[in-house]
Amino acid sequence: QVQLVESGGDLVQAGGSLRLSCAASGSIDICDSMDWYRQVSEKPREWIAQITRHRDINYLPSLEGRFTISRDNAKNTLYLEMTNVKPEDTGIYYCNCRQKGRGYYWGEGTLVTVSS
Repeated sequence: QVQLVESGGDLVQAGGSLRLSCAASGSIDICDSMDWYRQVSEKPREWIAQITRHRDINYLPSLEGRFTISRDNAKNTLYLEMTNVKPEDTGIYYCNCRQKGRGYYWGEGTLVTVSS
């Protein structure tokens, strides 16, 4: 079991960059995959990107090229690099860890606000 804490959310101007972190309380070696999601206003939580333990990566197609997901198992941390951010990227960003056979662990989220 791990506890996840997101950080790095901030107010940023459109066109800028931001790096989000998701720090785990324990080893993320237990995570078969780790994902980033975001929630904008009252809309359902939206999946953004996934990285597996084998470093297979998938993105929401509309975000590919602007967002980059990575994981550092030595630091037990998941990252999301956001570039050329847009006002519609504003939202609360969440990370999760999927442990096969055990389920999902979620963080509490970090707020990203992009000003135009």
